[in-house]
Amino acid sequence: MGFKEIASFVKIEHTLFSLPFVFIGAYMAGDPTVMQLIWILVAAVGARGLAMGLNRIIDKDIDAANPRTAGRHLASGTMSMKTAWTLCAVFLAMLLLGAGMLNPLCLYLSPIPVLAFVIYPYTKRYTWLCHLWLGLCLGLAPAGAWVAIAADVHGWAAITGLDEGGGNFLWFPTIFFISLGVALWITAFDINYARMDVESDRENGIKSFPARFNDQTTTRTSVQLTLLWFACFAISDPMSEIWFL
Repeated sequence: MGFKEIASFVKIEHTLFSLPFVFIGAYMAGDPTVMQLIWILVAAVGARGLAMGLNRIIDKDIDAANPRTAGRHLASGTMSMKTAWTLCAVFLAMLLLGAGMLNPLCLYLSPIPVLAFVIYPYTKRYTWLCHLWLGLCLGLAPAGAWVAIAADVHGWAAITGLDEGGGNFLWFPTIFFISLGVALWITAFDINYARMDVESDRENGIKSFPARFNDQTTTRTSVQLTLLWFACFAISDPMSEIWFL
């Protein structure tokens, strides 16, 4: 299997789409070196590939039952489960290697996104909040990059320590609103994306928001989430400078 097939399997374009927020998280923590940015990139690509691979594996039967997704690699049989698991192992190794080369705290925290990735495919079987869970998974990316740089200086205090005034955690509001904005942005996007599968989701017991609620409620909720993520970005530095140029 060549690079083109692997890139298609893990939707490499989605990884590229998320990288600006990863690097924003890193620069909000300080002045990262070239090597730190490289290892952040390795960890980010590994995390995104692992998330997509696990999603495809766990959702194989669901994808096969949906006409829109029946042509995906595992659902159509063009990729074996052994190959998919091997790719997941490679991506997990990239995540752990990148995290370990950054600092010990990143390595210690690396099971958190892995657990979030494993849980996500099952949420859609039980609750329409699955879209929010996906948003939270993607919202971890800028937060992780921030920790990658901040923990080099502060260690565990990057998570538990307070700022110089003693009133806020070091990560609030510096990276909090960026991560929350990404989470809400992805939630809104995914709710709208699920509109394509309403009938299939209802037939197969998938608890997507559009399958649970009517089209008007879906539109209204999407608009409300969009206003919220815009507000999060608008009040965050350096995003406020970007939005209001």
